This record gives sequence, structure tokens and C-alpha cells, in this order.
Amino acid sequence: MADDSLIHPELSYKITGLCFKVHNDLGRFRNERSYGDAFEVLLKNEHIEYQREPQLPASFQGEKNGRNVPDFIIEGIMVIDFKAKHHIAREDYYQMRRYVAVLTLKLGLLVNFQQQHLCPKRVLNSSASA
Repeated sequence: MADDSLIHPELSYKITGLCFKVHNDLGRFRNERSYGDAFEVLLKNEHIEYQREPQLPASFQGEKNGRNVPDFIIEGIMVIDFKAKHHIAREDYYQMRRYVAVLTLKLGLLVNFQQQHLCPKRVLNSSASA
């Protein structure tokens, strides 16, 4: 039985599983682009609709174009951003919050592949409609 409190549970479980596969296959010492390339292949194999590195609209008046570029938008309902660093920083969360706010999406997934044990972080946008 699915937990109704989760946002896009089926898709987020599937995407998380693909992230684990990438982490298991490539290990933890690659760069973000390598993880993105491997993830993109899996998305194609699974026939999951996505956009890779789309330039998002400005998040405030006067912001230059091209400042907000997440790694993936999945099926138009979820944003994914990959990191390959020792620790996820507060700025990474703020960046994801900007992405979901600009896109008015409910769910973002922040994935740091350099961790020994992959632990994707769900970032929610409470102001977006369901």
C-alpha cells in the first residue's frame, strides 16, 4: 500500500532506484557529468520522459538568463540535481528550492554521488499545487 503523503511515490521510487544503479555501477569518484550521462542512458532505457540541463526562467526580476540550470526535469513533475562532493551544503538545498519554486513543482531530488552510501534528499515545495 502506497503512502499517500509521499509526492509522486511511484516515479520517485523508480528514479531513486536508477540513481542507486548509477552509483553502484560507477562508484563514488566520478564527476557530475559522468553520473548524468549514465543516468540519461537509464532514463532512455526505461522510456522515462526527461529534459537534461534545461535553462530555467529567472527567479527574480533582473536575474540574468541561464543562472538556474538543474541536471534533469523528469516527466515535467520532478527536478533532479546531481552533486559529486564531500557533503551537501546549505547552498545546494537553496539551489534546489529555487528550481522547484521557479518551475512551481512539488518535488526536487538532490543526489550526492560521492557519498559512500547514496542517500537522495527530497526537497519539497509546499507552495506548489498538487
